[in-house]
Amino acid sequence: MEMEGILTLFLLQVLRISVPYVLTSVGAVFSERAGIINLALEGLILAGAFGAAIGQHFSGSAATGVFAGILCGLLVALLHAFLTVTLKVDQIVTGIAINILVMGATRFGLNILFGSSLNSERIDGFAVSSVLFDPIFLVAIAAVVFGHLLLFKTPYGLRLRSVGESAETVDAAGVKVGLMRYSGVLVSGVLAALAGVFLAFQQHSFTDNMSAGRGYIALAAMIIGKWTPIGAALASFLFAGAESLEMWLQTGLIPSQLVQALPYVLTLLVLAGFVGKSRAPREIGVPYEK
Repeated sequence: MEMEGILTLFLLQVLRISVPYVLTSVGAVFSERAGIINLALEGLILAGAFGAAIGQHFSGSAATGVFAGILCGLLVALLHAFLTVTLKVDQIVTGIAINILVMGATRFGLNILFGSSLNSERIDGFAVSSVLFDPIFLVAIAAVVFGHLLLFKTPYGLRLRSVGESAETVDAAGVKVGLMRYSGVLVSGVLAALAGVFLAFQQHSFTDNMSAGRGYIALAAMIIGKWTPIGAALASFLFAGAESLEMWLQTGLIPSQLVQALPYVLTLLVLAGFVGKSRAPREIGVPYEK
C-alpha cells in the first residue's frame, strides 16, 4: 500500500476513535464549568451504549437506538445531578458510585435480555460507508463549534461559567444556581451518552464494560483543553492518535503490554505537563449552600 493510502487510513481511524472522546470531553466541560465534577462519564457512556443496543435490537431502528441511548444517559445524569446538586453528596464519591452502579446494571440487563453477561445480540447501527458520513460524527463536530459559541457567546454560557466561579455572586444577581448546575450535568449526560451510542453502533453490539476507560481519558482531555470545547476536542484528537498508533504498532516487534499502555502513558505525561498551567473553575466540587 502506498504511503498516501496508509496516511489516509490512519487519519480516518483517528477520526473514528476520537468521536467518543470529543463528545464526552465537550460534555464534561459543561458540567465542570457549572461547578460539578463529573467522574460519572464512564457510566454515562455505558448507559448510552446499552440504551442504543436495546433500542435498536427491539425496534430495528437506528434512530430509536439513538433516542433510547440519550434517554438512558439523561436518567443517569439526572441521578448524578440530584445527588450532587440537590443532596450535596460528595461529587467524586458520587461519580465513582454511579460508574459501579451502571456497570452492574448493564451486566444484569444483558443477563435478563440476552442470557449473557458479556454482550448483546448484533445490531446494525447506521449504514454508512465512512465515519465522515456518520450522523454522530457530524454531531460531534457540531458539539465543538456550538458548544464553544454557547459557552462564550451567549447569556446562558456566561451564567453557567459564573456559577462555577462564584455561585453566591450569581445567586445574588437572581440566577438560579441549582438550575444552571442541573443543566450543565444534563448536557454532559446527553453528549457522553451519544459517545456510547457511537461505540455500540461501531461495534454492532453492546459488550460488558465497553467504555474501557474512555470516560477518564475524556476527563483528561478536558483538563488539557483548559475547560473549553475546542481545547478538549484537540486533546481528544491527540489521545485518539495515540490509540490509533497503538493499533498500528501491534506487529510483535514491541512488547504488546507496552504498546497497549501507550494511550495511558501519554495521558499521564501530558497531564503532568499541563495540569499546573490550567486553572479549573474556582468553585468546582463545592456544593452551594444558600
